[in-house]
Amino acid sequence: MPVIVVANPKGGAGKSTLATNVAGYLAAQGHAVMLGDADRQQSSRLWLGLRPAVARRITSWDVTPDMTARPPKGTSHVVLDTPGGLHGKRFKEMVRVADKVIVPLQPSIFDIYATRAFLDELAEQRHAGRLKVGLVGMRVDARTIAADQLREFVDGLGLPVLGFLRDTQNYVHLAARGLTLFDVPPGRVEKDLAQWEAICRWLDTA
Repeated sequence: MPVIVVANPKGGAGKSTLATNVAGYLAAQGHAVMLGDADRQQSSRLWLGLRPAVARRITSWDVTPDMTARPPKGTSHVVLDTPGGLHGKRFKEMVRVADKVIVPLQPSIFDIYATRAFLDELAEQRHAGRLKVGLVGMRVDARTIAADQLREFVDGLGLPVLGFLRDTQNYVHLAARGLTLFDVPPGRVEKDLAQWEAICRWLDTA
């Protein structure tokens, strides 16, 4: 059962937006998806509560009487939305369960360097063969100097940039209805789906 973790120790990086859309993509591929929310803000759990019954089903964890959270029976893919400040013991627990880690990163010099130590740790785990790691530029135009600076920074870490997602209200409007890009007619979100193509290919690889 693949476990895909969306993580960045900095708050406001776009983790929940990325996690919900990853879950939406996997559900659109016919997988039985669980979206787990480990963040105190519970944004992904709130989003699940808004998701209409007619949309492809995405579940949350089952919590046992001893308060252990587990994927529901029949789950084939797990997506985890993690809290800010992820480091130390929590980071090690994440590495232990994850098959893939996606890091949302905004092209701000402050965001980049606030995440540096975390990315260094992920790079070490990747080089050791324990993890597949990919970065996604959030709210960024791939043609800008900011995007070039992000690429230059990440190249030094040896981590792949899977894509750049533009700053658009599509994500905001869809999230308010418990939906993702993959729940609506493609013509409505054509530009955004094009930006997800490389991310989706990465998700599909073993």
